[in-house]
Amino acid sequence: METSENSVKPVQGDEIRYLTLEASTKKQGDNGVRLLGSAISRDVNETVLSENLSVFCLDGKPMLRQGDTGDWIGTFLGHKGAVWGATLNKDATKAATAAADFTAKVWDAVSGDELITLAHKHIVKSVDFTEDSNYLLTGGQDKLLRIYDLSKPEAEPQMISGHTSGIKKALWSSDDKQILSADDKTVRLWDRTTATEIKAINVAMSVSSMEYVPEGEILVITYGRTIAFHSADTLEQIKSFEAPATVNSASLHPEKECLVAGGEDFKLYKYDYNTGEELESCKGHFGPIHCVRFSPDGELYASGSEDGTLRLWQTTVGKTYGLWKCVIPEEEGGELAKPRVSLPGTAEEELEDLASENSDSIYSSTPEVKA
Repeated sequence: METSENSVKPVQGDEIRYLTLEASTKKQGDNGVRLLGSAISRDVNETVLSENLSVFCLDGKPMLRQGDTGDWIGTFLGHKGAVWGATLNKDATKAATAAADFTAKVWDAVSGDELITLAHKHIVKSVDFTEDSNYLLTGGQDKLLRIYDLSKPEAEPQMISGHTSGIKKALWSSDDKQILSADDKTVRLWDRTTATEIKAINVAMSVSSMEYVPEGEILVITYGRTIAFHSADTLEQIKSFEAPATVNSASLHPEKECLVAGGEDFKLYKYDYNTGEELESCKGHFGPIHCVRFSPDGELYASGSEDGTLRLWQTTVGKTYGLWKCVIPEEEGGELAKPRVSLPGTAEEELEDLASENSDSIYSSTPEVKA
C-alpha cells in the first residue's frame, strides 16, 4: 500500500461544517479510524463509512483515510481501470473493490496487500461482503449476480441471472439470507438459498443509488428527484420525498431521525425522516455530488463529488468530535457567548478568508483553493 501525508483544509460558513481532504505523498503510519470509497477520474463516486474505518478512492485508486480526521493512511494499488464500487467488511479488516478492468479485488485493509483478484467478463460495478466476511457478492455490466466463496477463490461462483440491463448495485440483506439488486429502472429481491427472484419493482427513472439499513430493514432508493424508502423484506414502499434537483445519493441517519441527500445542484439537503420537512441545505462542493453516507454513530456524514473532493460534515454543529472542537467563550458580565467551532492549529484570519466559499453566490468552475 502506498502511504502518504494528508493536508486537511478547514472551510467556514456560518459554522465550520466540513473538511476538504487532499493529499501529498509522504509516508505515514497505519493507525486509527478509516474510510473507503471509489472514484472515476477525479470524481469521488462512492463512499463507505464503517465503525472504525473510512475509505474513498480517487483517480481509480482506492484510498484509505481516517474517518473522523481525514488523515490519509494509504492507497490500494493494483486496478488497471476506473474503480466503480468499494466496500469494507464488518470489522474493517478487509476491503473489496469493483472496477472497469473486469475484476473485483479483495484487500487486506490493515497492510494494504491485495489478497484475491476475481475475474469477470465485463465491468464490475458493485461489491458487498457477507456479515461473516466469507462470501463476496458482485454485480456489473454483464447483468449477472455472482457469489464468491472467499475460502475457495479459484472455484466457480454461484451465478444468478434475471436482470435485463447492467447491475448498478447489489447488497446482502436480512442476515445475508436475501439479496437486493438494482439495474437501470428495476429493483429486485432474491432468495439466496434458491437463487430465485422473490419480487421486483419498477421505478420511473434510472436508479442512481441504493442503501440498505439493517436496523428496521429499510431500503433507500434514489431516482430522478425522488428519495424513496421501501421495506427491504417485501419491497413495499414506506414513504418518499421529492428533492429540488436530481438526486444521486441519499443516506438515512442510524437513529432514523433525518436523512441527507446530494445531487446535480452541488448542494446537500437534510430532511426530517418522519415529516419530510427540509431542515437545511448546505453548499460547499464545486461539482455534482455522487455519494453521501452517515457514519455508524451518526455524528458525521461524508459527501463525495465530481469536484474531486470528499467532505466530512457534522450532523449537529457545535459538538466536539474528531477535529471539531466546540469553544464557548465567556463574555463580560459572566454570560456565555454563542458557541463556535474551531480546529486545532487554525488561525482565525485563515477561517475568515475562507468564509465566502459557503455563501449563496454561484460558484466558479475553477474555485480558488487556499491552504
